[in-house]
Amino acid sequence: MKITLFGATGMVGRRIAAEAARRGHDVVAVSRSGVLPVDGPGVTALAADAGAPEQVAGAVAGADVVASALVPPRDGTDPRAPFTAVYDAFLDGVRAGGVRRVAVVGGAGSLTVGERGTALMDTPGFPAEYRGEALAHADLLAALRTVTDLDWSYVSPAAVIAPGARTGTYRLGGDTLLTDADGNSTISAEDYAVAFVDHLEGGDHLRRRTSVAY
Repeated sequence: MKITLFGATGMVGRRIAAEAARRGHDVVAVSRSGVLPVDGPGVTALAADAGAPEQVAGAVAGADVVASALVPPRDGTDPRAPFTAVYDAFLDGVRAGGVRRVAVVGGAGSLTVGERGTALMDTPGFPAEYRGEALAHADLLAALRTVTDLDWSYVSPAAVIAPGARTGTYRLGGDTLLTDADGNSTISAEDYAVAFVDHLEGGDHLRRRTSVAY
C-alpha cells in the first residue's frame, strides 16, 4: 500500500512512518522541512506545505490513502482558526490529487466522560495549556462529520500519549474516553501507531471517530 503521510516528523507521525515501513508499505513522509523521519527502506521524504492545495495534490497523487498527523499551532496563539484553514486547504488538495481515503490523527479532548457525556476538555483538571489544541481538534472533527465526498476517519488517542514501548496491544472505542480498571487513559505513541496502521490496512471505521487506549 502506498501511504502519503503529512506531519511525518512529529512524535506520532514518525512512529506511524516507522510502523508502516516495518510492515512493507511504501511511505511518502511529507513535512515542511522534507526531513526523512526514520532511517531504513520504505520511507521517502518530501517537502510540501499542507496549507497549499497544489502542493498537497502533487504529494498525494497515486497514493492509496493519505494519513495526517498535523497538529495545531503551538506558538501560544489561538490555534482554532489557523488549524481549520490548514485542513480546509489540505482536504482540497487531497481531492485535487484524486485520493478519496483520508485518515487523521485526532485529539482526545472531545472524547466524552461520565454519565452526562461531558467532553474531557470540559472536565475539572483538564490542563488549561492544552485546551486551545483540544478545541481546534474538536472543530476539525465537527467539520469532517459534514464531509461526504471523502472516506475520512479520525483516530483519537488516550488522554495521555507519550513515547514508550511497542507492545502491539490496545483497545478500540468510539466517542467515549477509554480507561483502564484504575481509571487511567494511556497509550504509548508506538502502540497508537500500531493501531493507526492496523486501521489503514483494515479500511474500516470510515466516516467516524475511533479511539485507542490500553
